[in-house]
Amino acid sequence: MFTLIKREIRDHVAYFIGAAVLSAIFIIISISIASQYESLRKAGRNFRAPEITLGIGIPTAVLVIIGICGLGAAQMYLDRSRKISAFLSTLAVSRSRILLARIVTGILVILTLLLPVAITIATLLRLYVPPVLVYPGMVFDIFIAVFLMAFACYCIGLQTGWTSGKVTPTLGGIALACIFVPLIFVKGFGLQIVVILVLFIIASLIRIRHTFMTTSL
Repeated sequence: MFTLIKREIRDHVAYFIGAAVLSAIFIIISISIASQYESLRKAGRNFRAPEITLGIGIPTAVLVIIGICGLGAAQMYLDRSRKISAFLSTLAVSRSRILLARIVTGILVILTLLLPVAITIATLLRLYVPPVLVYPGMVFDIFIAVFLMAFACYCIGLQTGWTSGKVTPTLGGIALACIFVPLIFVKGFGLQIVVILVLFIIASLIRIRHTFMTTSL
């Protein structure tokens, strides 16, 4: 299993590099915003957090959707075009393990992007923002919702990538994933969005497994 995961990581190392670079950029931006907040607070001026959050959040969501959907679609497309699963099956490796290794790799890419940012933001909030303005577990709730959103987009990419063609499945996955983004603005980061995303992910994984197990390689 570990060998399969290493193979997936090696084949899609560009996504890990992109996730790490994007994560570093967001960390730098977060530190810059925190420094600006502290300077304005000491000067007695107002800090426009909503505008800054919106300005950063929208590009972030777009980049995550494109990248994560593209990863799922690329994994499945390369599988079909290069007959990777067909080759691995000759080595007495089950399809379930191949698919599981693929999904684990996708989760690792998502965590590479989101986890350092979440840790940085939690630290900055503890250092600069008064406790009265931050409820306990706020960063955790946001991280869970964003992670599930990214994983749902990844599942869409896996489903659309298991078709002929290369560009069309990716674009189709991005279009479908964009439907979920407004849910965060409508439902927030509470229990409702978590339940919706979890149900979608479960249904997607069931469909992905069924398709992967029954389609000829």
